[in-house]
Amino acid sequence: MATAVKQKKKGLQGYYLTTFLIGLGFFTMGLMDPLYDTYVPIFLAKYIESKALIGSIMTFDNILAIFLIPVFSAISDRTHTKIGRRMPFIVICLPVTAVAFGLVPMAALVSLYLLILLVFILNLFKQAVRGPVVALMPDMIPGDLRSEANGVINTMGGIATIVGTVGLARLMDIPVSLPGIGPTKDILAFPIASVLVIVAVLLLFFFVKEKKALNAGDSEKKEPILHSLKVIFTEQDKSALFILLSLLFWFIGYQGILPFVGLYSKDILQTSSGTASLAAGMVGIAYAIFAIPSGIVAHRMGRKKTIRFSLILLVGILSFIFFHDPLTASWSAAGRQYSFWGLLFLFGIFWVSVVTNSFPMLWQMSTYQTVGIYTGLYYFFSQLASIISPPITGAFIDLFGFRAIFLYGAVSMLIAFILMRNVHKGEPEDDPQAK
Repeated sequence: MATAVKQKKKGLQGYYLTTFLIGLGFFTMGLMDPLYDTYVPIFLAKYIESKALIGSIMTFDNILAIFLIPVFSAISDRTHTKIGRRMPFIVICLPVTAVAFGLVPMAALVSLYLLILLVFILNLFKQAVRGPVVALMPDMIPGDLRSEANGVINTMGGIATIVGTVGLARLMDIPVSLPGIGPTKDILAFPIASVLVIVAVLLLFFFVKEKKALNAGDSEKKEPILHSLKVIFTEQDKSALFILLSLLFWFIGYQGILPFVGLYSKDILQTSSGTASLAAGMVGIAYAIFAIPSGIVAHRMGRKKTIRFSLILLVGILSFIFFHDPLTASWSAAGRQYSFWGLLFLFGIFWVSVVTNSFPMLWQMSTYQTVGIYTGLYYFFSQLASIISPPITGAFIDLFGFRAIFLYGAVSMLIAFILMRNVHKGEPEDDPQAK
């Protein structure tokens, strides 16, 4: 028994380097996404007065994601090359993404049309590669280790977000002298992030060999995409369908809250504009700290139990935040602010427990030939939530006030908790090849 445990631990340690290298793909997204979300609206505002139009342009990535991620994830399942099935997308699409990203601030100095063109190219290639990047991990890591591996990868994404928002963002204040333009600011973070993305691609290409992927010998078997989708949604066990519906609702709750916590801090708690961003930052910090522990807990406790336990605690936390404003009305401004941050930090702890373990559950239901399809479905439902939820919560704020978003989030998490009762697969002991 002791020998078996020792071998298991050795096996887990043996996959950390591979997991770290695969996590570089997530790191690149974590670098680019917050810089894109923060500064592209500023660039667009130089030419466009309408905030609604700017918001519409900023939905490019979500709209493209809901179509491109499932399609390219599924196509990568059926791709067979000497360098693997995911790697061709990584070595082609990520460098193009990096170059487009690095040129965005320069395009903003030239014209609106060039800026929009670069934004479109950037999002086209970034969303095309996201699915294959994510699907690379379950190709390379055994099913029983994927929660812990996903924790490592999510931690890298969280660290990248912090590096991008706290480190690289400060470089935007440093003037850069451009030919024909002279010294100008709001440039430097983008090309530096672009170089880091290309370095990550080179490390992935040279050190992650897909020929060592689990069940790589089955890669010649190409199942029709529509047939695979039909099997997923018509099989007798509806676990895959119910976990997809569950994640739709928990992302509806999350996407309905996080975009507005900064405004809530500013308008309700009366924090400064610079301090307001720290509310969402508390969730990000908790995410980075607890991603790995949440995977370890799920390995011991079970993924479904960990997710349901986390969801019911999220219901409680969000319900408590709903009452935070009236309960703390007599407190000092600092006390109200710090207590709100503390609650969002708690939210982040249990939120990352849900996210870290849901992907491995879905992957565990797939076969080697359908990992990309399942990955694409995950992103389809999560991106669908990011499109439909913010307008709904915006309407709730208009009708019932800011506090309503937390009750909305609590109800969404509760629905997800109930739906998860119908998920009966996805644990490490489940054999995906038995389907």
